[in-house]
Amino acid sequence: MKTWQPYLNGFKAYLLLERSLSGHTADAYLSDIDKLLQFLAIRAYSLSPKEIQPGHLEEFLKWLNELGLAARSQARLISALKTFYKYLLLENIVEADPTELIDAPRLSRKIPEVLSFDEIQRMLAAIDLSQPQGTRNRAILETLYACGLRVSELTQLRLSNLYLDIGFVKVVGKGDKERIVPIGAEAVKHIRLYLEGERRGLMNIRRGQEDFLFLNRRGNALSRVMVFHIVRETAAAAGIAKKVSPHTFRHSFATHLIEGGAGLKAVQDMLGHESIITTEIYTHLDTDYLRETILAFHPRNRKEG
Repeated sequence: MKTWQPYLNGFKAYLLLERSLSGHTADAYLSDIDKLLQFLAIRAYSLSPKEIQPGHLEEFLKWLNELGLAARSQARLISALKTFYKYLLLENIVEADPTELIDAPRLSRKIPEVLSFDEIQRMLAAIDLSQPQGTRNRAILETLYACGLRVSELTQLRLSNLYLDIGFVKVVGKGDKERIVPIGAEAVKHIRLYLEGERRGLMNIRRGQEDFLFLNRRGNALSRVMVFHIVRETAAAAGIAKKVSPHTFRHSFATHLIEGGAGLKAVQDMLGHESIITTEIYTHLDTDYLRETILAFHPRNRKEG
């Protein structure tokens, strides 16, 4: 990776002196530019600011879009990139602005709704734990938000792939690709409450279904349709007008981590994007770093001050 530091130093001075922005705002701009640098490193693109082309930025924004970064966050990041290249033009460092044709509104229409942390909390609180399936439904929503799972990954979670004592689950994603995902203490607590509860213990589980984590009343693995129903019913109970689906939790998981400062590569690994994680690669997966990312940046793990 070619060094960007001299350009970033000059950009920060421009923001502070010429634009009279606060130090906090200037750092936020630099943080957004750093996301581009992370992307370039992941793609192994060794490019200076002068060598960045519109195609590179379109690829970067598409990648953020696939990660689930909220439309508002994308718009802010695009604004930072445009300001950065305006500075480079003023200083005659570049001759053309690769951000000129970037269209934030067009990108934002592709992004589904993202729940705020407060809305997540409201949904969790809206579940009636006194109802027969309340404990299970709470564990489902906690797991969706804690791990950023696809709905099919949630319904296929198996007891034999839970490593709750060490805070990880093994997930089988698209194309039967496996990955290890950290799971926070709150989700672990509610999964255990569900597993140890009287309802699950007395259930007549169908043969061949014993290893599935989430079961319906008939003792079969939960269907995708049922998870959609649970999520939408809970959103309505919480008074949330947005169109909420299980995938909304996946996007919220990614957005909240990234907005909180988590590295894009760690989020990419946890979501299972463009990663083929097999037993051989497990030895190279930095699970400590992923755990630290969850503990440091996931809102459900923050202590109230």
